[in-house]
Amino acid sequence: MFQLVYISTARQPIVPEMVEQILAASRRNNARNGISGLLVAGRRRFLQALEGPEQAVLDAYAEIKRDPRHHALVLLTGRSVETRAFGDWSMAFEAADEGRPQPGLAATVDALTASLADKSLRAHFLGFAELQSRAA
Repeated sequence: MFQLVYISTARQPIVPEMVEQILAASRRNNARNGISGLLVAGRRRFLQALEGPEQAVLDAYAEIKRDPRHHALVLLTGRSVETRAFGDWSMAFEAADEGRPQPGLAATVDALTASLADKSLRAHFLGFAELQSRAA
């Protein structure tokens, strides 16, 4: 099992229609390829974890890197793991509220990641959500 976590910047502000398109394709492709994960969207940034068969995860990441909606992708971690952190989530998702700080984002991400055994992985998502919550 392979797990990859990255952050990227959207070329345009993240709007619900963009997220719906990304999620529809991700969920379809991830279910087919045995990939699970979590996507958190801020106003201009995405933080995503992908996990599954190594080549499937690397192929999905390569596809994301080619997606013109993203730029400045930064790979935070890429490693072998014993078990899935995100179970059978083809792609769980949480977004910041458009145009306003969303204090609830951090609480929601905290609840979504509460069962994660990997404290470092959880910290990536909690830190990202906290920063997005404070962004104006």
